[in-house]
Amino acid sequence: MTSRVVLISPATSPALRQARFDADGPIDAGGAARARAAAGSLPRALRVVTSPGARCRGTAVELGLRAEDAPELAPLDVGRWRGRTLDEVGAGEPEAVARWLSDPASAPHGGEAVRDVCARVGTWLDSVARLDGRTLAVVEPEVVRAAVQHALDLPVAAFWRIDVPPLTATELSGRAARWNLRLGSPLVGPDTALAD
Repeated sequence: MTSRVVLISPATSPALRQARFDADGPIDAGGAARARAAAGSLPRALRVVTSPGARCRGTAVELGLRAEDAPELAPLDVGRWRGRTLDEVGAGEPEAVARWLSDPASAPHGGEAVRDVCARVGTWLDSVARLDGRTLAVVEPEVVRAAVQHALDLPVAAFWRIDVPPLTATELSGRAARWNLRLGSPLVGPDTALAD
């Protein structure tokens, strides 16, 4: 039995362009157009899920997917930093940002620590590993980072060293409790479709 998980990062949004902590904002017109153009490039899946946020839901809709919310794939809870830009937070709380970026157990914003999001996503990935077939998941970049960290058994500190561009697919395939990684395929249309 082989389980495949294709993690799709969401289209661009004003919050993403501004480096703002906000997964609840809509995708922008350009991101929506690119997602529509990529709709035919996705492989068939037995299960389709999405992070519970407007950006991921909107991307799923534009990709032509009928997805169910997966609360365990929620974006990293940034507590009181929600709605603010990284520059704003860095200017007002430089020590807190430095601690957050260097210590995976730290949550100076009052939300969720990186270690905790990695554990939450890892638990979900372990549950999907027991399912045969493909799961498509439209998820925030930090969920992709957490899944890759867990799948490859990397130290949690590696979380910030994994870049996830908008509208890319990261594929994990697993058998016998071991995952293989296929990195960042762009979703640009039928000419670059993922293999079935």
